[in-house]
Parts: sequence; structure tokens; C-alpha cells
Amino acid sequence: MQEIHPFRVLRAKPLWIANGVITGVLALLFTVFYVGASIDPVDHMEKLPVGLVNADKGADAGGKQVNLGGQITESIKKSTVNGGKIDWKVMDEKEMKDELGEGKLFGALVVPDDFTSSVTALADTSATGTPARPTLTVLTNQSAGSVGSSLARAATTQAAESASLQVGKELTAQNGAGQAKLPAAARVLLADPAAVTVKDGHPLDSHSGLGLTAFYYALVLVVCGMLSANVISGQVDHALGYTHNDMGPLRLHRPLIRATRVQTLAISSTLMVGLSLLMGTLVMAGAVGVMGMDAVHLPLLWLFSVCAIAVSGIGALSLLAVFGTPGMLVVTLVFIGMAVPTAGATTPIEALPSFYRFLAEFEPLRQITGGIRSILYYDAQGDAGLTRGWVMMAVGLVVAALFGFGMTGWYDRKGLHRVPAEKKPEETAVAV
Repeated sequence: MQEIHPFRVLRAKPLWIANGVITGVLALLFTVFYVGASIDPVDHMEKLPVGLVNADKGADAGGKQVNLGGQITESIKKSTVNGGKIDWKVMDEKEMKDELGEGKLFGALVVPDDFTSSVTALADTSATGTPARPTLTVLTNQSAGSVGSSLARAATTQAAESASLQVGKELTAQNGAGQAKLPAAARVLLADPAAVTVKDGHPLDSHSGLGLTAFYYALVLVVCGMLSANVISGQVDHALGYTHNDMGPLRLHRPLIRATRVQTLAISSTLMVGLSLLMGTLVMAGAVGVMGMDAVHLPLLWLFSVCAIAVSGIGALSLLAVFGTPGMLVVTLVFIGMAVPTAGATTPIEALPSFYRFLAEFEPLRQITGGIRSILYYDAQGDAGLTRGWVMMAVGLVVAALFGFGMTGWYDRKGLHRVPAEKKPEETAVAV
């Protein structure tokens, strides 16, 4: 009998069709998730939170009390130029510093306490020399995300410059004939009285990756959980004798130990929890000890890392147990494909299309990134994302357990075992 050559399988249309559909859909989905989320953040931006602080004490001008800082902040807040893309939050300096230090603001605009007195001095014809130009300060916050901070900086700088020109226009009109008595330099300053400076509102340490170490650290945790789930699932199947284990040219096989699907998932999950202690320790040691990443609250960082890997891993194991071989594709889409664009670390959530904002509400990477960011950048404050991180990890663990053990238990009750039970000899005889 003539044997069929192995390469003959390449002629089989189902082989090409099945693999073409799977790989094609995967390529399309990754393109949509990654490129679609970041293709136009300015157009999709909506209500990006930016602080607006008026510290101006006002001054007497022409016999009446004037506060130009209040006029500027009120004008910016009521302005419709940005079309709702910026959510201007009027607050005092303490509130602004607190919210910058919790990652709730992407930037701020601060009017100094001497703004009115400095501006009115420009129109003083009796002054000798050129008065000092007042300054409007734009604060950035890279810890909340470099792209979001850049968007806030651009919008805030534009608002500050427009406000300066508007104030200059009003002062020029009010000064009238007196403007001719001013020196040429003073007249130029009067038309655009305020200088705009940019400062870092929440400085980070030098080894913080410009505010991106939290994202990459969280991504490592999720990837460790996802990939280790695939390894553990395969090794447990090998230990139970359900699959072969190829080690180079050698193929190893163990005797079959019958286990229900629920038992198999329980064994895999137990291994995941135990190995998460090792992986969490090594991730922190590699990032902080070997690479020198700036980090504080190390015990809390270690605990959060271990829990993040365990929860991600158990979630992946549940998907693998329920969906089988296609489960790895589902795991890849859930933990990487849909997660990275919606983590809020590269492009802020406020600058994503509505569909991605919906995904960001429950995607695990976003919750873990928020918790790590709080530990690394915001002194482990609960309001800065740590509380949400713990709560969402607990919810994720419960959902994964209910889904995984619920579905595998249903498979077991329906008799959908991985290896059908062998019939006894007498049952075979009756069947014949």
C-alpha cells in the first residue's frame, strides 16, 4: 500500500480556509484595536480634566477694585472654542496640587497672585522703565500619561495665550489717548501682557520612564499571568496523561489519570497561585533591583504584583478550560488585543472613541495599571487608582471562577469528558 506524502495535506482546502479565517480575523482585530484607538485622539477627546486656578489678589485700577485673574478664568471656563474637549475645573492651589498628585488632572493653568497689579503697571504712564511682565503658568502632569499631558498642555497654552491677547485688547481700549505716552516697549507688552511658562506640576523621579514605567510594569504582570496559564495548562494535561510533551527530539508520555474538567481547572489554578508568588517576586526584583526602576512601598508593590499575576492567570486558565484550543486566541484578545489600547497609559481614556471607553471599564490591564501607577507615582493613595485596582481584581477573580468552574462543571454533568470512559466487556457484547 502506497503511503500518502505529508505535504499532500497542503492541497486540502479546509486547512487553508480554517487557518486563513482565524489568522485573518486576528490580524484585523488587532489592527482595529491598536490603530483605531490612537488614530485621532484630538478629535475623540472629550472632557479631559484640567485645573484652572486663580490666585490673583486683584488691584485698584482707576478707583475701583479689579481682578483680571478672575476674568480670565471665568472667560476660559465659559469659552466654547474647545468644543467640550477640555473639562476646566476651577479650584484653589491646594485642590489643584492634590488632584495632580492623584492623577486626576492632566494639567492646570495658574494665574499668579500679583497678576492684576503687574498688568495694570504696564499701563502706568508715570512708571519709570519697563514694568515686569506678568506670567501665566501652565502645569503638566506626565504621571497621568504623556499623551494626555501633552494634549492638556497644548489646550491650556492656547487658552492662556488667547486670554492674554483678550486682556491686552481691553486694556488698550481703556487706556485710549494715554497709550501714546507709554514707551514703545510698554505698548507692545500692553497688547499681549502675559507671558506663558510651562512647568511640571507633579515631577517624577528620573527612572520613571516619563510616566510609563507603571504601564510597562503592569503589562509585564498581565503577560506573565497569560503566558504562564498556557504553560501550566499544558503541563497539567501532560502530568495527567492527556497529552504528550515534546522535549526536543524526545516525546514523553505519562499514564492517564482520569480527572474531571473541574478537577483539572482546580489543579491548574492552585499551581497558578503558588507560582504567582515566584513570578511576582522576580518581576519586582528585575524591575527594581536589576533595572533600577524608581519605586516605593515595595511590600505593597510585591503583594499587588503577585495578586495581579494570579488573577490574570486564573482568568486565562478559565478561558482555556472552557474554550479549549481556541481559548488561547480569546485570551490573547482579552488580555493583550483589547487591553493595551484601553489601558489609559498611552492615550488617555478621555481621548478614546466611545467603544474603547466601554472596554476600559473592565479590561484588566487598565485596572492593574491604575493600581501600579498609584503605588509608584502617587504614594499609594486609594483615590489615585489603588482602591479601584483591588476592587476590580477581586471582581475579576470572582467572575473568572464562576465562569470557569460553572462551565466546566456543566461539561462534567453532561458527560462531556475529555477522554470518553471505556465500555465494559459485557456492555460491548450487548451492543454487538
